[in-house]
Amino acid sequence: MADYEMILAERRGDVLVVTLNRPDRLNAAPPRMFDELREALADLNGARAVLVTGAGRAFCSGADVGGGALGSDDPGNTTFTALTAHYNPTMLAIADLAVPVVTAVRGPAAGIGCSLALAADFCVASDTAYFLQAFVNIGLVPDGGASWMLPRLIGRARAAEMMMLGERVPAARALEWGMIHKLVADDALDAEAFALAERLAAGPTVALGLMRRGLGQALDCSYAEAMNREAENQRKVRGTADSMEGGMAFLQKRKPAFKGR
Repeated sequence: MADYEMILAERRGDVLVVTLNRPDRLNAAPPRMFDELREALADLNGARAVLVTGAGRAFCSGADVGGGALGSDDPGNTTFTALTAHYNPTMLAIADLAVPVVTAVRGPAAGIGCSLALAADFCVASDTAYFLQAFVNIGLVPDGGASWMLPRLIGRARAAEMMMLGERVPAARALEWGMIHKLVADDALDAEAFALAERLAAGPTVALGLMRRGLGQALDCSYAEAMNREAENQRKVRGTADSMEGGMAFLQKRKPAFKGR
């Protein structure tokens, strides 16, 4: 794997593990961190699932505004450029990945870090985790796709609560709201999240990739369009080796051994 300044990336079996690596700043994310994350995701090199986590006691405390990364004499345009040239392309790259994505969250997932955590197919959070949209407290608006993502995950009323009141949502409440997949003890987080990523990596990769993309598109299309896309996707996966293996395993009453193709 390539060497990076702000993240760590390593293959563990069929899982690409990416760690946000600025623990001294609670993994606050300058634009460069998201560029490196996007570069790592573009180099899957055969990985069949991705796990994103944070070093130390935080997932990501947000964009690194305090570190001066977005400061300038024209802050509005500087922030616009940082979002459109760095953060947003990375969020779109995650949405377009052909393999499942898991995030492991401990401590704060705030601002762009909240968007990143919830962009995964499965967000596993420790009992220390919390999710925060604090923009209102500094006179800004949510970004990183939060205004699209949150209403779809938790409904308009709860999304408004998060965005317009700017209060922490502890992991237990996030689970109750259906925002995350699972809540675990802090010392079990790494193992639980990796086990889930490993399970996904052992699945039928082509079908899983089409599923995640279909889920992302489902709320923005008609019923008929969704069914047409399902039919097209079935045509794509029906001839894969994994589909053939799944059928044979069913007939032979055994567990399938998917190869990701």
